[in-house]
Amino acid sequence: MRGPLIDEHRACRTTAIELCLAERDSLRRYVISLLDRDTHAADDVVQETLLRAWQLAERLDWQDRPIRMWLFRVARNLVVDLHRRDSRSIPVGIGPADFGDALVAPDPADQVTERRLLVDALRQLSPAHREAVVRVHLLGHPGEEVADALGVPVGTVKSRTHNGVRTMRAELLRRGCHGAAA
Repeated sequence: MRGPLIDEHRACRTTAIELCLAERDSLRRYVISLLDRDTHAADDVVQETLLRAWQLAERLDWQDRPIRMWLFRVARNLVVDLHRRDSRSIPVGIGPADFGDALVAPDPADQVTERRLLVDALRQLSPAHREAVVRVHLLGHPGEEVADALGVPVGTVKSRTHNGVRTMRAELLRRGCHGAAA
């Protein structure tokens, strides 16, 4: 047994479906024009618009108010929401990709391994050669300053750093570090 309220509810939904389906094609064309011919997105917007009309069927005035304008307004608002959502996903300004490989940080495990190899290679040097290499190449002191600190001529510092680096390269190559040849 159906009551008058159920019949009225069913009639309202039937009217809503009929009116919405009558506007579906023109609504789709309108939405496609707003979305630069993106038919997939347009179909989603039209479907969401019709779903909202069907969900609100009992609250909308289907008789005295043209539903077409309501459908087009809802569709337009959905398109605006879609554009807003898409624009938030676009990064603004400079990002890491703009710098290429310059921002790629070395792997900390590789750094530990390389540091260990470097320390081992430095240990292979005589104390005089090690001190010259460390002061010039690791600490960045100029040769003249290192010569004054060690009390030796500048030529001796140059010779010690050259021979020390050459010995270290040979040791690193022996251990399989092929980047040491540069």
